[in-house]
Amino acid sequence: MTDRTLPASPAVPRARAMRRLDPVAEPRVVRVLLIGAALVFLALFLVLPLVAVFAQALRKGVGVYVAALADPDAWAAIRLTLTVAAIAVPLNLVVGVCASWAIAKFEFRGKALLTTLIDLPFSVSPVISGLVYVLLFGAQGLLGPWLQARGIDIIFAMPGIVLATLFVTFPFVARELIPLMQAQGGDEEEAARVLGASGWQIFRRVTLPNVKWGLLYGVILCNARAMGEFGAVSVVSGHIRGLTDTMPLHVEVLYNEYNFAAAFAVASLLALLALVTLALKLVAERRVAAELADARAGSALLSSHS
Repeated sequence: MTDRTLPASPAVPRARAMRRLDPVAEPRVVRVLLIGAALVFLALFLVLPLVAVFAQALRKGVGVYVAALADPDAWAAIRLTLTVAAIAVPLNLVVGVCASWAIAKFEFRGKALLTTLIDLPFSVSPVISGLVYVLLFGAQGLLGPWLQARGIDIIFAMPGIVLATLFVTFPFVARELIPLMQAQGGDEEEAARVLGASGWQIFRRVTLPNVKWGLLYGVILCNARAMGEFGAVSVVSGHIRGLTDTMPLHVEVLYNEYNFAAAFAVASLLALLALVTLALKLVAERRVAAELADARAGSALLSSHS
């Protein structure tokens, strides 16, 4: 009786391959080096610049710091930034929810075009978008003479800043909601409609609660971009000090005047807002991940029963 070598089970090399891909199975030295490289990168390019901003802002003392923030021009820039964000974010919230609901829940002609238009601000330079608004609403633009004859100021005024901010922040809410709504499917909405719920009731009691954390995540990103936008706003604002300078533009003006303490003071306020936004983003991101996992689990359960 001859011995035969049994063929290796295909599960064995597969298990070995999975073990090689498992990061926990990597040598301890490799893991330490990779984690150390990531921490050094974060320290050099994230932590150190933030520390430098706050250190420069407080270098001449707390009194100078408070005086820089209490300056009338600084207050005007802060008010304008918050006002523009308060206008742009709710508008993008409404439009983003409507667009994502239409794309994720319905099939219609032009759906691919709408999806492409939502992504357009990601592919167009903010400076170019600002120039487009100047060509449309400027004094020598397409609609400029008609607007001037009626005393309507768009460019070098707050409406132009709002329009530029709306354009650059438009995709954030929709781009967070579309994949979440697509992953959740439409089974719950269909069940609610069978039970006699109206369209508004379905949206308010079924769709909106299921995407609330994704919606918050998109709003946080939209608000952060609205307050920190520089390129498009710089083109349409005209840099009128105390009137059309937002916080990023005011930082540039102060820095160009060699008023470094005041420039870093206003910049530190923007950095503080960014840190708060980052903390809220992390909370919302975890909630969104949990919602996506629940949605996929629910879809898998329905598929197994069908």
